[in-house]
Amino acid sequence: MGFEESHLLIAFATYLIATASPGPATIAIMDIAMNEGRKSALIFSFGVLLGSFVWALLAILGVAVLLSTYAGIVYWLKILGGLYLFWLSYKSIRKVCVKEETIKNNSNTINKKLFIQGLALHLTNPKAIFTWVAIVSLALPQSPSYFLSFTILVGCMLLGFIVFGGYAFLFSTKKAQRIYSKFGNWLNGLTAFIFGLAGYKLLVSQN
Repeated sequence: MGFEESHLLIAFATYLIATASPGPATIAIMDIAMNEGRKSALIFSFGVLLGSFVWALLAILGVAVLLSTYAGIVYWLKILGGLYLFWLSYKSIRKVCVKEETIKNNSNTINKKLFIQGLALHLTNPKAIFTWVAIVSLALPQSPSYFLSFTILVGCMLLGFIVFGGYAFLFSTKKAQRIYSKFGNWLNGLTAFIFGLAGYKLLVSQN
C-alpha cells in the first residue's frame, strides 16, 4: 500500500465511523424517514451532507483546526447546538401531541425547511468539527498534494451520501413505517428524550 493510499484509508475509516455511528443527525434522519417519508428524509440528509462538506472544506483549508484552538468559538457552537437539539426534542414531543392529520397536512411546508434544518444541525455540531480535525491530523501530511486533499473530500462526501441516504431509504420502507404506525408515539417520545439528553450533555460539556 502506497503513502497516499494509506492516508486515504485512514481518512475514510475515520469519517465512516463518525458518520455511521448513532448521533443527532442519523436519529433525525431515521425519525423523519419513518414519520414523513423517504423524500423528506433525503432532503434533510442533503442538508446534513452540505454541513459536513462545509466543515470538510474548512478543515482542509486549516480553518477548522484554528477554530478548535479557540475555546470561545467552540463554546458558542455548543450553546447553539444544545439549543437546537432541545428544539428538535420539542418537535418530537409535539408530534405526540398534534393529531396525525395535522402533521400530514403540514408536511409540504415542513419539507421546504428540512434542508436548512439538516444544515443547521450539522453546522452547530462540534463533533463535526473535531471529526474533520482528526481526519486532517491523521490523514493529511503537513504539505498534502491537491490530489490527496481533493480525493479525501470527494470520497468522504460520497461515504456521507451513502450513509445518510442509506438511513433515509432503510427507515422509510413499508415495514419501518408499519412499525412507526404502531409505536409512533413511543418512538417520538424516545427520540425526544435522546435529543434532549444530547442537548443537555452538549450544554454542560466542558471539553
